[in-house]
Amino acid sequence: MLQVLACGAVVFPGLFVAFRRILPCFFKNWTDADVVLVSERLVSSIHALMATAAGIVVVSSCRDNVIYDRHWLTTYFIIWYGVPYMTYDIFAMYLSHYYRYHVKGHEDYKQHSLRTVNSFIRKEFLLVLHHIALLTILLPVTLFFRKDMGDFFIGCLFLTELSTPFVSTGKILIQLSLQDCWLHKANGGMVLFTFFMCRIALFPYMYWMYGRHYGIPLYSVPFHLPLSTNLGNSCILAPQVYWFVLLCRKGYRLYRRSRGAPSPVATAPAADAGKDD
Repeated sequence: MLQVLACGAVVFPGLFVAFRRILPCFFKNWTDADVVLVSERLVSSIHALMATAAGIVVVSSCRDNVIYDRHWLTTYFIIWYGVPYMTYDIFAMYLSHYYRYHVKGHEDYKQHSLRTVNSFIRKEFLLVLHHIALLTILLPVTLFFRKDMGDFFIGCLFLTELSTPFVSTGKILIQLSLQDCWLHKANGGMVLFTFFMCRIALFPYMYWMYGRHYGIPLYSVPFHLPLSTNLGNSCILAPQVYWFVLLCRKGYRLYRRSRGAPSPVATAPAADAGKDD
């Protein structure tokens, strides 16, 4: 019973509802869109910290034999927290999208409808696809197709969430009108550093660890792995590179603005570049 109550299907929606009730008590001038946005970011940060902690435990426990070492937390976290969170987060992202336009008085956003859902999917297609792919591909692979091998690499994938709290902090600082303070700039540096290390550089590191286990050089690892594995890693890595480029462009615009130079027109919001699942 306690396990059921503690699982992500209860924890994450419960936290989201709690934040939506608590935040208006402290920030009375916030709109529904502001409250939903910050609530979503806070829950995302909590999940990211949990995933990062789980990843550290799994990786540190399975370093000796990256193929065959096992840790119970790998499967447990995915089933009880990873899958419920990804399912919840799609709904939370939709609510954030809906209220952003609802408070502006858009005609189509007076109430929830298939039109608002379709608009959300079109606008956030890459993020929705990312979440659905994790639910429909990562879950079956983790539970049924990896033959109880590779807990180390699943733990590494947990570590990709390390950048999420910094991305969320940046959005919350902007919401609090603190985007010009030193904390926001320092946080922006941490976003770029953690995103690159844990979402991009992590993949060559996993290939290197695989090669070290079998005694083969890094450049030979892709040829030692099945084509499906390389394609799967490429599909995961590609959107990370895309989002990192967006983050770098956003950081460059902020740098130019701080130096008094004219800033180019934004092409994509930083919030979209930093989401993570």
